[in-house]
Amino acid sequence: MDKIKRFIECLLPITACNLKCSYCYVIQRDNRTNKMAEMKYTPEQIGLATKKDRWGGCCYFSICGAGETTIQKNIDEIAYNILKNGHYVNITTNGTVTKQLEKILSTCKEYVTHLHFCFSFHYIELMNHNLVDVFFKNFRLIKNSGASIMIQFNMCDEYLPYLNEMKDLCIRETGAAPQIAATREEEKNLEKIKLLTNYTKEEYIGFGKPFDSPLFYYTMKNFNVKRKEFCYAGDWAMNLNLGTGVMRRCYCSYIRQDVFKKPSEKIRFLAIGHACGSPFCMNSSHFMSLGVIPEVESPSYAALRNRNEGEWYSDEMNEFLSSKLYDSNEEYSFPKKILCDCVGIADTFVRKTYSIYRKIKG
Repeated sequence: MDKIKRFIECLLPITACNLKCSYCYVIQRDNRTNKMAEMKYTPEQIGLATKKDRWGGCCYFSICGAGETTIQKNIDEIAYNILKNGHYVNITTNGTVTKQLEKILSTCKEYVTHLHFCFSFHYIELMNHNLVDVFFKNFRLIKNSGASIMIQFNMCDEYLPYLNEMKDLCIRETGAAPQIAATREEEKNLEKIKLLTNYTKEEYIGFGKPFDSPLFYYTMKNFNVKRKEFCYAGDWAMNLNLGTGVMRRCYCSYIRQDVFKKPSEKIRFLAIGHACGSPFCMNSSHFMSLGVIPEVESPSYAALRNRNEGEWYSDEMNEFLSSKLYDSNEEYSFPKKILCDCVGIADTFVRKTYSIYRKIKG
């Protein structure tokens, strides 16, 4: 059985999309330029840079575009070149671009059991574009291929009149209710991170209860909860821009390196430690569920996403995504933890200085 060594959250900097959801963070931030991602490196170079021994073992690369991931021309080749190194790959998509999904499955056929799809259920936009049937047809396409899949939707007020309809439809078409992703306000210069709703947090959670979504419960449990434990993001998990090859320790870190430029060069892994600059773990359902903070008990990544009644995951994928990062990695010694915190102080100073500069510049 494969166990996860590292989790790499990969941004594909494409802003083009065939849908226009009001709650999309790119739209909220007014960054929708409808452009394809400019790729500094070829899929083959990405493959050379993601060799299994360089990353220490079997990793989970989760690819998500700022727009629609599968519209990117060579997304199938990117996924293939990572998969062939023995890793697992997730592709987050709106599930509507049939030809591209078919292309991905064809190109990656040899490694399909290591392939995971997250289908975002943008119900109103699907109805507006007459794509509901296409969405579920593509769900069956993925499921029948041997790949694993999940469905989730973004909880926001505009969906409230449709919740029962969405739940029943998903159960009928996939064998299970969709999981729920909490939706944040992402407007620029927002002083405090808030849920995208006019209701209270308690009321918001109440709307999601009929779905019995472990993903939703866990996300809401960690929303706006500042983490003070030692975090291994930066070593066991990280953020990677597939367009530039630039990797950061986490969202709040200004320490970065181009991991694609020299594929034979050793990667500098160093944990965030106690120096996290985020008000809370922005993606706890990924990072924390995989065990990036060992002392915090949490359900597994698979437990938060798979629906056993719908058999969304293959046995192989379920086992892999039920493993934890701390199963394959050693915790730091006390001196090394001190070193991480010292580096973190410098990182925090740079981040705050840059933040002040941006405010002054306007």
